[in-house]
Amino acid sequence: MARAGLTPERLTRAAAELADEIGFEQVTVSAVARQFDVKAASLYSHLDGSQDLRTRVALLALEEMADRAADAVAGRAGRDALSAFANVYRDYARQHPGRYAASQMPLDSETAATSAGGRHSLMMRAILRGYDLPESEQNHAIRLMGSVFHGYTSLEANGAFSHSLPDPQESWLRILDALDLMLTNWTSPSTARPRGQ
Repeated sequence: MARAGLTPERLTRAAAELADEIGFEQVTVSAVARQFDVKAASLYSHLDGSQDLRTRVALLALEEMADRAADAVAGRAGRDALSAFANVYRDYARQHPGRYAASQMPLDSETAATSAGGRHSLMMRAILRGYDLPESEQNHAIRLMGSVFHGYTSLEANGAFSHSLPDPQESWLRILDALDLMLTNWTSPSTARPRGQ
């Protein structure tokens, strides 16, 4: 019998908060059960196990970031839209490290297709329209953007820049400037200059 007041949504929220406190990899049904002072077995009427719980946290994180990104990018284009979108990733990772880690969890193709992950891709494509990238080049540019945003954010979260100069914020702005320049001057293989010229 399901315990009164416990729902999949409430358990997911609790798991997300726990992920931010102790790390996403530490989130289990047992750990969440302790938060509610109940036995883990009592949660299985709401969840299919720890993998299901982690997937739910990943989907919640993707949804939260997509909502923030949509608000941040609305009415912006070009460098402004690119920066707004990138800052959502970085700020979310700083505020919710466990949830951000969850958002990087590999999802099966069916779950990924119906999740907020698709919204992220659509927003990136919208940003790229401001750079006049042909559709055939957009997947390459999206991969580049994701690599830059996630790479820098992950390195920063792991303390890679904490003991060196210049200030990581200065580097972040320089990186966004460089990314903007790359997207502005994007060349496809058919228009690229041969090597050595």
